[in-house]
Amino acid sequence: MFLKLIYILIFLSIISLSWSCKESEESSDEKTINYTAEKSEKTNQDSAATTVRTRIKTLTNFHRIDLDINSFGSYLRNLKLKPAGTLVKFYDGRVKPNNNVYDAVVDLDIGTKDLHQCADAVMRLRAEFLWSQEQYDKIHFNFTNGHKVEYSEWMNGKRMNVQGNKTWWSPKAEPSNSYQDFWKYMELIFTYAGTASLKKELKFKEIEDAKIGDVLIQGGYPGHAVILIDQSVNEETGEKIFLLAQSYMPAQEIQLLKNPMDPSLSPWYNLDKDEIRTPEWSFNRDDLRSFKK
Repeated sequence: MFLKLIYILIFLSIISLSWSCKESEESSDEKTINYTAEKSEKTNQDSAATTVRTRIKTLTNFHRIDLDINSFGSYLRNLKLKPAGTLVKFYDGRVKPNNNVYDAVVDLDIGTKDLHQCADAVMRLRAEFLWSQEQYDKIHFNFTNGHKVEYSEWMNGKRMNVQGNKTWWSPKAEPSNSYQDFWKYMELIFTYAGTASLKKELKFKEIEDAKIGDVLIQGGYPGHAVILIDQSVNEETGEKIFLLAQSYMPAQEIQLLKNPMDPSLSPWYNLDKDEIRTPEWSFNRDDLRSFKK
């Protein structure tokens, strides 16, 4: 975590920094939700299943919404999960105890640097989907200084120069679109972007209109982000419920969150509330954002 913090402090040395969940464990603890969670019912889970869609069952009278097979929502819903009971690992191999925080662990490598934290996981999932769909020109994120960093430039062999708050491209490598080079691009984004920059890129959305792929995000002092990775609807009442996923700090694997507000509903969430409490952060209904098309 400290290596990433140093990078960001250097990068923004001449402007005030908009902090994210990557900034300090002490300040983050102020926003941590402390609660004594009841054990949620496990009858709605298939421990032998290997994806979000197949492991987490819908509740009585609920059904998953229909999705285009090539959509971002379908990608998220079909994320591969590690075996039931697996504990989240930090970037350095240490284990994150499961103190009623998560129900499952997404089976995606996060590298060995302290970079893949909260907003990073959201950007990573979006970029992984677009890369898998060969929509390379849609992969771009802003640094905290506002510089739009396009993957298409990276593919063409350009690399980013960083000097204080100044950033610019220059040709330094052979053109490449290997996954290894894609991951290097993402680590660049992880280093110089965060909740503050990502929130500015996303579009405000009313909580009543929430859907898979949307993001609950707070940028600031500090900030956090979680992403909606599945959705089901009540056939009789129209009530919508969602599954939420996050990474956190220090850098760690993506995890499917438990619901501390309603253990009987967990891990599903009804988001139509003024305060949305997750195990390690509390959001407001006005914190919902979506990616621009």
